[in-house]
Amino acid sequence: MTGRILIATAVLAIAGVADAHPHMWPLYRAQNYNWNANYAHVQYGQPVALVVPPTANMQTQWGWGVSSSRVSRLDHQFGRNYPGAGPHGGPFYNTPYWPQDTTQFGVYHVRGPW
Repeated sequence: MTGRILIATAVLAIAGVADAHPHMWPLYRAQNYNWNANYAHVQYGQPVALVVPPTANMQTQWGWGVSSSRVSRLDHQFGRNYPGAGPHGGPFYNTPYWPQDTTQFGVYHVRGPW
């Protein structure tokens, strides 16, 4: 009887961890990946955040070629507190003369804080 309770407890614990883990993926990606694709906006010389509503969770990126569009998650959130001037993660690439994707324009979606 004790063995069955132990097994049932272990199964529930594993199921609880597996269920909670997908909810942590956006937080993990936001902390470990850049919000930009290392391309600078032409007028600003660094990436620009296009603030979208906080309820937005997906974005569409367009490319020219075989796989022309893709839908991806929108993980990063714009912070209210300005940390001050600092390193921006550069150097950034300039927009190519013949861009092949919308990520090369230097404007990236970031969810708003409100």
